[in-house]
Amino acid sequence: MIEKGLLIVLSGPSGVGKGTVRKEIFSQEDTRFEYSISMTTRLPREGEVDGVDYFFKSREEFESLIEQGKLLEYAEFVGNYYGTPEDYVRQTINNGKDVFLEIEVEGAKQIRDKFPEGLFIFLAPPSLSELQNRITTRGTETEELILNRMTTARKEIEMMDLYDYVVENDKVENATEKIKSIVQAEHCRIERVKQRYQKMLEVD
Repeated sequence: MIEKGLLIVLSGPSGVGKGTVRKEIFSQEDTRFEYSISMTTRLPREGEVDGVDYFFKSREEFESLIEQGKLLEYAEFVGNYYGTPEDYVRQTINNGKDVFLEIEVEGAKQIRDKFPEGLFIFLAPPSLSELQNRITTRGTETEELILNRMTTARKEIEMMDLYDYVVENDKVENATEKIKSIVQAEHCRIERVKQRYQKMLEVD
């Protein structure tokens, strides 16, 4: 009997380092997570492969999936839709693989409503001043944008109750190890392993 995988949702405010932590996790040889493939209506860029980089769909196909409730979350950005296809996630999990999804807080909220059995991890900054420093040192934001991001970050931190765990991103290595430990612990939850041992007792 194949033990189901987990949907691991990593989220947090802009600038907290979600992408950096995700890259660190996937750079490690013992990582066995499947990175969630998003769906989009934008055209493939050179070298991008359908089903590897993205699932590329027409606008009509995407909107049909929205109507059918086949997306765990979606948003429109610069005239194109982006979303997480439910069938792909469930199929991968049913095959015993953990699916890892890095997403904004609003997207995580949508997923929580549709997939409450997921594992939701909030990546938090050590402090608001440190978060502002990280956003500022990117050098890509105007002062007005930085203030807007900080206002949004405060609201997102207040939404922490939507999550199962909070991991402080003080150092990327520390955050990475904590996330991997949380996933390992979740796989040992009684409700996940009880059925396997019940089957074992039936055989005996």
